[in-house]
Amino acid sequence: MSILYRPPFEAGSLLLEVTEGCSHNKCTFCTMYRDQHFRVLSDEELDEQIRQMAPAADRFERVFLENGDAFALSASRLEAIAGKIHKNFPTVRTIAMYASINNIKAKTDRELKSLRRLGIDQLNVGIESGYDPALELMNKGYTAAQALTQLRRLKAAGMEYAANIIFGSAGRSHLEENAQATAELLSAAVPYLIFTGTVHAEPGCPLYEDIKGGRFDECSMGDYLDEEEVFLSELRAPGSFLFGMHPSNIFQTYGYLMKDQKRMLAGLARRRDQLRREGRLEKIAVRGQEGAVLQDLSL
Repeated sequence: MSILYRPPFEAGSLLLEVTEGCSHNKCTFCTMYRDQHFRVLSDEELDEQIRQMAPAADRFERVFLENGDAFALSASRLEAIAGKIHKNFPTVRTIAMYASINNIKAKTDRELKSLRRLGIDQLNVGIESGYDPALELMNKGYTAAQALTQLRRLKAAGMEYAANIIFGSAGRSHLEENAQATAELLSAAVPYLIFTGTVHAEPGCPLYEDIKGGRFDECSMGDYLDEEEVFLSELRAPGSFLFGMHPSNIFQTYGYLMKDQKRMLAGLARRRDQLRREGRLEKIAVRGQEGAVLQDLSL
């Protein structure tokens, strides 16, 4: 079994691996699956996992299918997996997983509705940005307009989804445009959850080489706060929950939109004042594992 990645809010979910790697595996900022070929696990491998998890059969209401983008599987394969889950874990109500815009595009409206009836819901979609130049830079393989079309198809099928976005993905010279375009996209899409992080790159991905070579103008800590302030100020997604607790964030926050918007913006202003007092506002963050901001080393 490979290393399993999951969103932090899936900590209480049963993890069931159905694929290895990522079907796209071309995002310029990602190294998670660089050395791994995409593979669909066999029925025998899936059945063995289920057998091992049998003692916990009545402990979970939620399953998260692994790995990179399990929604790349065909609708018929996902239907068969859902059948196995409901047969062996009768308390499960929701089956979630990572998904890409192109995964959604590959399925018909009828297939999406059928999957929703089987409990597949609350997909975690790596949208990253609503700004086309940033999407192109990250090699996501779609435009913001195409992303909105597919997200609306999910909603029409009755599926909710979490939208992942990455501050700083357009570089410091286009942070305002990135913030505005991303806020516009999510205001139109209204996901049930918005998961924020900041761009970070590790050795082995193209973006890391671009940063080191001076071809990508990385944001300072203050730049990230400026971008997030524009994003939060312009975002209109009533009822969405913003989960900004990823360790890569310069400012960590959470709350409901629009109810907690002013509180979050006030917290961001305090964070900016803190970094200004510490002389770190114009510094480039020193990163640890998963892009975590290493506070002591940023002094």
